[in-house]
Amino acid sequence: MSKAEKTKQHIIEKTATLFNTKGYISTSLSDITQATGLTKGSIYGNFENKDEVAIEVYKYNAGLLGKTLSRSFGDEFPTSLDKLHAFVDFYRKNWKFVFSNGGCPIMNAATEADDSFPALKNQVKKSFEQWMSKISTAILEGQKKGEINTKVNAEQFASLFIMLIEGGILLSKTMGDQSFLNHALDKITYMIDHELNILPS
Repeated sequence: MSKAEKTKQHIIEKTATLFNTKGYISTSLSDITQATGLTKGSIYGNFENKDEVAIEVYKYNAGLLGKTLSRSFGDEFPTSLDKLHAFVDFYRKNWKFVFSNGGCPIMNAATEADDSFPALKNQVKKSFEQWMSKISTAILEGQKKGEINTKVNAEQFASLFIMLIEGGILLSKTMGDQSFLNHALDKITYMIDHELNILPS
C-alpha cells in the first residue's frame, strides 16, 4: 500500500464512526480534520471533496457489516435454516456493538440518501440489494434441498426480514429499549421455524 493509499485508509477508518453517528451530510470538514489529525489540504489532497469522503466511508462501514453478515451464510452453517438462524443470532449478539457505533450504517445512510445526495442513495440501494440477495439465495437453496417450503417467495421473505430488523433497530435506538429489536427478531425466528421450515416445529 502506497503512502497516499495509507493516508486515504487512515481518513476513512478514523471517520467511520463519526459519519455514522453524526450523519453523512452533517459531518463537516472541520470534524474530519479533528478526527484524523490531518489538515484540510491533506484531506483534499486525497479526496476530491467531502462528499467523496462520505461515499468512501459509507462503503467501508457497509462493507464491515456485509462481511460480518456473510459469515452467517457461510459453510460453517450446513443447512439453509441454520444460515437464517445465524443471521438472526448476529443481531441478538451484536446489537450493543451496532448501537454504540451509531446504529446500522445502511439505515443511517438511507435516511439521508434522498435527492440531495443521489450518489449516497445509489450506494445504499446497492447495499440493500446485496443484503436481500444473500437472504433470498439461502432460501432458494433451501427450497432446492427440500428444507424450505417451495410455496414461499424468497425475495418477499428476504425484504420482510430486512424491514423487521431495520424497524426494530430504529425503534430500539430511538426509545432506548432493546425489546423492540428483540420482538422483530422473535418474529423472524417464528417465520423461519413455522413458515419456511418444511417440517414446522
